[in-house]
Amino acid sequence: MTELADSIPENALWRDYLALCKLKVVALIVFTAVVGMFLSTPGMVPIDILLLGNIGIGLGAASGAAFNHIVDQRIDAMMVRTRARPLPRGRVSQTQAIAFASLLCVLSVVVLGLGVNVLTAVLTFASMIGYSVVYTMYLKRATPQNIVIGGAAGAMPPVLGWTAVSGTVDGYALLLFLIIFAWTPPHFWALAIHRRDDYAKADIPMLPVTHGLAFTRLHILLYTVILVVVSMLPFVTGMSGPIYMGGAFFLGLAFMSHALRLFFEDTSTGLPMRTFSFSIWYLAALFAVLLLDHYVPRSM
Repeated sequence: MTELADSIPENALWRDYLALCKLKVVALIVFTAVVGMFLSTPGMVPIDILLLGNIGIGLGAASGAAFNHIVDQRIDAMMVRTRARPLPRGRVSQTQAIAFASLLCVLSVVVLGLGVNVLTAVLTFASMIGYSVVYTMYLKRATPQNIVIGGAAGAMPPVLGWTAVSGTVDGYALLLFLIIFAWTPPHFWALAIHRRDDYAKADIPMLPVTHGLAFTRLHILLYTVILVVVSMLPFVTGMSGPIYMGGAFFLGLAFMSHALRLFFEDTSTGLPMRTFSFSIWYLAALFAVLLLDHYVPRSM
C-alpha cells in the first residue's frame, strides 16, 4: 500500500489527506463553535480569538476525523459507504495518516494554547481523544448505545467556542452542548437504518443491527421529542428571545414530522437518508437562529 500511496500525484494525494479530515463534518463543527463564541459575549468577538480559536478547533476536529479513519480502516474496507476512503483504497498509507493526524493534533493544541487559552486547548484535545479513542476504539464496537455515550465528544464545539472567548465553562454553554447531545442519536440512527446491512457485515453493534428497525425507529422518535424539548431551554432560561423560540418551534415541528414518518412508514423508500440529511440542516439552522436572535434587540 505504501508503494501505491507514493505513486499518487502530489495534488491527488493532498485531496486524499483532506478526505481524511471529513471537511463537511468539520465545517459544521466550526460553525457551532463560532455561534458559541458570539453567544458568550454581548459585543463582538475579538478578531484574533475568532480566527485562532476556530483554526485550532477545526484542526482538532480534523485530527480526530483522521484518527477515526486510521482506527476504522479495516471495517471501512468492508462497508459500501466507506470503502472508497483513502486508507482502504491504499491511497494513503497508515504511517502517513498517523503522521498527518498527529501533526494536526499538535498544531491544534499549540494554536489554542498559545493563541487563545489553555482551557480551550485542553477541552479540544479531550474532545478529540473522546471521539477518536473512547468512541471509535471502544464504544463503537462495544455497545448499541455507542452514539449516545460517544455523542458527548461531538457536542463540545459550542462549549469550546464559548471558552475561547470567556475562558470559563458557563451554564449557557452547557445548554448548547445539551442540544447537540440530544440531536446526535436521531441524526446518526437514521443513517444507521439506511446502512444497517453494512454495519451488520462489519460486526458493528449499531442499534438497528442489535435491536431491529422498529426499536430504532421508536428511539429516533423519542430522542427527537427530547431534542425538541431541550431546544426550547435557551428561551426558557432567558438565554435567547422570541426570534429563537419561533425558529426552534418550527424547526422542531419539521424534525418531528420526519421522525413520525420514519416511525410509521416503510424505511425502504429512502426516508432514513432524507431524515439524516434534514437533521444536518436542522442543526445548522437552529444555531443560525440562535446567532440571529442574539444580535437582534429584544425590544423589536
